Amino acid sequence: MVHVRLVDGPPRDIRRFDNEDELASKLTAEDVETIREIFHTPLTGSFNWDYENANAKIRRLYELGKRFNWNAQLDVDWDQPMPEGEDPNDSRLNAFAGHPKYEALTAGQKHDFAWRSHAQTLSQFLHGEQGAMLVASQLVSCAPTYDAKLYASSQTFDEARHVEVFHRYLQDRCKIIYPINANLKALLDLVLTDERWDLKFVGMQVLIEGLALAAFQMMLQTTRDPVLRDILYLVMRDEGRHVAFGVNYLEDWIRSLPEQEIEDRAEFAYQACLIMRERLFSTCVAEEFGFTTEEAREINAAGQGGRAFNDFLFERMIPNLKRVGLLTDAVRPKFESLGVLDFEDLKHDGQIDWSALEAPLKPDIPHAAE
Repeated sequence: MVHVRLVDGPPRDIRRFDNEDELASKLTAEDVETIREIFHTPLTGSFNWDYENANAKIRRLYELGKRFNWNAQLDVDWDQPMPEGEDPNDSRLNAFAGHPKYEALTAGQKHDFAWRSHAQTLSQFLHGEQGAMLVASQLVSCAPTYDAKLYASSQTFDEARHVEVFHRYLQDRCKIIYPINANLKALLDLVLTDERWDLKFVGMQVLIEGLALAAFQMMLQTTRDPVLRDILYLVMRDEGRHVAFGVNYLEDWIRSLPEQEIEDRAEFAYQACLIMRERLFSTCVAEEFGFTTEEAREINAAGQGGRAFNDFLFERMIPNLKRVGLLTDAVRPKFESLGVLDFEDLKHDGQIDWSALEAPLKPDIPHAAE
């Protein structure tokens, strides 16, 4: 019998899988527990009785999703070895290196620090993908057109596969799962509980998926783990389609709204971007090794990895917001204060690179910098 426990917020405990086989052999049905956190949303759904193909780009993205529908269990070589004793990522991006508290750690502690930090980041990927799955499932109901409903349904399955693959990676490779970052949870709550379908598109397809691509791009360039490289490449192909879907679908819709409604959505996007800047800057691992919360936050933000993530995030986000009409005169000064408007004329995701999306599923994946 499965026990269901309702909670008011996400669990804060770290889950460990060091002795998973031994633990599993001792579990009975009475030991299994499902932890649920309830959220409420005044979601308004709709049927669509016009089954014609109205948007050729969206339908083509949908067809690509069907063609490249990979399997997390079969299309990832989980047996690829990780070099023994290696840290999971390029050590040059360790923002804490050189700090007296970090340098006082033993070699073993530094190795443990690296893997725990890696697990914390991958844990946010896992939790974020669950949030994306929930929002995509909402879009199936509330998207106004048949093509959008089709695509959102395929995206829901993509996100489910992403949850599956990151969960297995954390169990098999990291042996530990950290709780969701409070900033990421706030962003997901903001999108999930809004009643406006187009705000869910803005929040999910432009902001959250853009955030995911920025994080995955940075991780792909720095990880030393061949299994994770394969996972990230496959997941990024899916996410590239998702962002292209959002930008192309929203472009005409946003411009048709009254000015005040456009400004409401522009402010929503700006506030979400403020949250996203803090998305991966969790302090919990550093605190385990004696750093204060403020020390960890300042070190992360100033480090090369923090700056690179910020650039990856906004060089994708700002052109997309401009393309869909949400970089309005009212919010431009706010983004200017963040120092990110230099990115506004870069390539946006409405310019779909079909050759990249239609490339074979498993090309050679580049190795991280050594």
